[in-house]
Amino acid sequence: MPIDVADPDSVDLAIAAVRDRLGPITVLVSCAGWDLLRPFIDTDEAFQTRVLEINLGGPIRVVRAVLPDMIEAGFGRIVLVASDAGRVGSSGEAIYAAAKGGVIALAKSVAREVVRDGITANCVCPGPTDTPLFCGLAEGTQDGDRLTQALERAIPMRRLGQPDDVAPAIAFLASDEARYITGQTLSVSGGLTMS
Repeated sequence: MPIDVADPDSVDLAIAAVRDRLGPITVLVSCAGWDLLRPFIDTDEAFQTRVLEINLGGPIRVVRAVLPDMIEAGFGRIVLVASDAGRVGSSGEAIYAAAKGGVIALAKSVAREVVRDGITANCVCPGPTDTPLFCGLAEGTQDGDRLTQALERAIPMRRLGQPDDVAPAIAFLASDEARYITGQTLSVSGGLTMS
């Protein structure tokens, strides 16, 4: 189902269509994201607005849209995909990191508000992961290959993450096995960041 998380009308239409097709929504995984590497001093209002609308406004909109279903059902699992950039900062990604830090705070705040409704809310924070977004970021730099190699050297497991490394963490937090876990932030970074 196509959805533009930066557009409130698109979110409302997509959520309504999913409800019509599948019934009330009790599991949400919010993972939309977008960024370009650039020094903070080189960002402008238009760039800032786009990064914030997709990376922070989007999760706010979709969580708000599905919470009534979860509250009515007395059950819900919310998994927000943030980034380790939101936990530790990231050069060339100040606004993205700020947005992802906001996503972490959103999950914790929602977790506190709805825990008595049988709803959990958690974050998964991937480190550098070999996705189309990462490849686009690396290609957008003069030294994309050097950036990738530097990250691979910095990661204790000596490789970029793969989507298949992140998916099990998301599936776990959305499952009944994680029923007693809420308000938590789980890094999936090959040891690059450690709590």
